[in-house]
Amino acid sequence: MIGYLEGKILKKENDRILLLTNHVGYEILIPAIVRKSIDSKQVGDQLALYIYYHQTERQPKPTLIGFNLEAEREFFRHFISVEDIGPMKAVQSLTVPVREIARAIEARDVAYLKRLKGIGNRTAQKILATLEGKVAKFALIHEAEKPCEPPPLEDFKEQVLDVLVKQLGHKVKEARKMIAAALKRNADITTAEELFEEVYRGEVAS
Repeated sequence: MIGYLEGKILKKENDRILLLTNHVGYEILIPAIVRKSIDSKQVGDQLALYIYYHQTERQPKPTLIGFNLEAEREFFRHFISVEDIGPMKAVQSLTVPVREIARAIEARDVAYLKRLKGIGNRTAQKILATLEGKVAKFALIHEAEKPCEPPPLEDFKEQVLDVLVKQLGHKVKEARKMIAAALKRNADITTAEELFEEVYRGEVAS
C-alpha cells in the first residue's frame, strides 16, 4: 500500500495533481487544505506528500489522497470514521485547517463544523458524537511548516516534543517553548499525557 510519495509535478488541476515518481505518474486527489499550501508550486517542481490509499470492493479503482503532514492524514482517517463521511466527501469538506476543525470538535462548536462544505447539522452532530475527545492533539498542528527531524527520545518531555515536531509540524525551538510554558503553568506534571494536555490547554487559551 502506498503511504508516501515524492517526485515531480507533471500536471495540476483544481482538485488533483499528477506526480511523477520513479518513472510512474500517480494521480493524487488534493483536499482544499493541501491545495492552499501548494498553490505556489509549478509543473516541474518537486513535491512530497503523505498518501491515504483508498480501495474497496465497491470502489475497486485505487484512489490516492495527498497530505503535507502525517498528522493531517491521521486526522483524515478519524474524520472518515464518522457515519456518512466517506473519503470523497471528506476531501471536499476539509476546507479549513485541520487544527481549526479539531478545536471546533473539542469545543462542541456545531456552527463552525457546519461551515465545512457538505456538512449539515445532522452530520455535524455525528462528528461530535464520534470524535469528541479523540482529536485534541490535532488542534496543535502547525499549518505553516513542514515537519522537522525530532531529537532522540529521553524522557516524557522529549516524547511530547517528538509529537509536536514530527507529527504536528512545529519547529524544535517553538515546541520547546510550548513545553516550557506548560511546565511553568503546572509544575506537577509527571507524564507525557499530562504534559500534552497542558500544552493543548495553553494553545487553546492563547
